[in-house]
Amino acid sequence: MNLIKPKFWGKKNNFISLLLFPLSFLIQILIKLIKSFYFKKTFKIPVICIGNIYVGGTGKTPLSLLIAKELLKLKKRPAIIRKYYKEHIDEYNLVKNDLDCLFLAKNRSTAIENAEKNGYQLAILDDGFQDFSIVKNLNILCFNSKQLIGNGMTMPSGPLRENLNAIKMTQIVLINGEKNSEFEAKLKKINSKISIFYSYYKLINSENFK
Repeated sequence: MNLIKPKFWGKKNNFISLLLFPLSFLIQILIKLIKSFYFKKTFKIPVICIGNIYVGGTGKTPLSLLIAKELLKLKKRPAIIRKYYKEHIDEYNLVKNDLDCLFLAKNRSTAIENAEKNGYQLAILDDGFQDFSIVKNLNILCFNSKQLIGNGMTMPSGPLRENLNAIKMTQIVLINGEKNSEFEAKLKKINSKISIFYSYYKLINSENFK
């Protein structure tokens, strides 16, 4: 899905965001109610969730691939789990062209079960932080330093799927881009035990690209 982000999502204390706030508040209450009714399923293999709370790309898929490769070095068999959407074919091909361990299904639980049946030892959820039906053993949230949390408000007032208190359910935060001590301090206030790391993209085949 191509998403055109409204400019007011990046501006703090703007009129449009404040106007939409009651709707955002009602949506978050509805999400909490839905969450409370979900049956959470536990699996035989550990589940690592790589997600975000900011709408759009924050580098989840490259991180999923990196973690899978590191686990392979440790002689483990990781499976990358994705929910199937027909419009995401390019992303699926990106994973398949790099590693042969992608499991797709209309719901993530089925994909994890298929990975278990095929002898995989760990499940890496490429997206799925907001999937309340799965018990995760490790949560990693991704942020981009250029946008972080925008105006800090939830949709439609802002760009967040859920508010920053989601950090309480997270063990690791990965920020792609420049170091931001102020943002780190904000996260630590919510969850003092959280581990924060930084990443960047590096072109490794520049000669071929030329």
